Amino acid sequence: MIERLHERSVRPRRVRILAAHLAALLPRDAWVLDVGCGDGAVAREIMRLRPDLSVVGIDTLVRPVVAISVVRFDGRRIPFRNGSFDAAILVDVLHHADDPAVLLADTSRVCRRCIVIKDHLLQGVGAGLTLRFMDRVGNTRHSVATPYTYLSPQQWASLFERDDLVPDLWEERLGLYPFPASLVFERSLHFVARLAPASAR
Repeated sequence: MIERLHERSVRPRRVRILAAHLAALLPRDAWVLDVGCGDGAVAREIMRLRPDLSVVGIDTLVRPVVAISVVRFDGRRIPFRNGSFDAAILVDVLHHADDPAVLLADTSRVCRRCIVIKDHLLQGVGAGLTLRFMDRVGNTRHSVATPYTYLSPQQWASLFERDDLVPDLWEERLGLYPFPASLVFERSLHFVARLAPASAR
């Protein structure tokens, strides 16, 4: 019942708001890779908001119904040449990866201009339990792996530094949930960051 409620009530708002945040951060006339795109709903909404963008998706599980073109990959090595894309987006993907640093580094390899990440922050009382609950509700039905690899702000900073990525924007007030659900599920548990790979600096 909770999963059905999430699908009907929470997910449409999340797709709309996330797409608006991401669309505002992507460069003009860009060829964009959506890493871990799921059903492609966020990417489709981004292209509706930004008709100048073209988005292609990759995922470890290609769903029966998708809103964009999706290529299957192994979750580590992206099947495109160096610098194939202007930009990439990773929406709640890295905390599902076997090795977030490896996936982020390979995303940087195929990107020329920027990487935009939406993910979680392990900070505050009860953060781990809340994030696990959200992950379970949103992903179990789709057979998505949930290793619960949530990182603190300091761990994210170390990860970016390891892959020679520099954040030029960091936003934690996303407005994904309406009041009063926001008091539990929003807090400081989410962020969007835009990163510049070494090749773009």
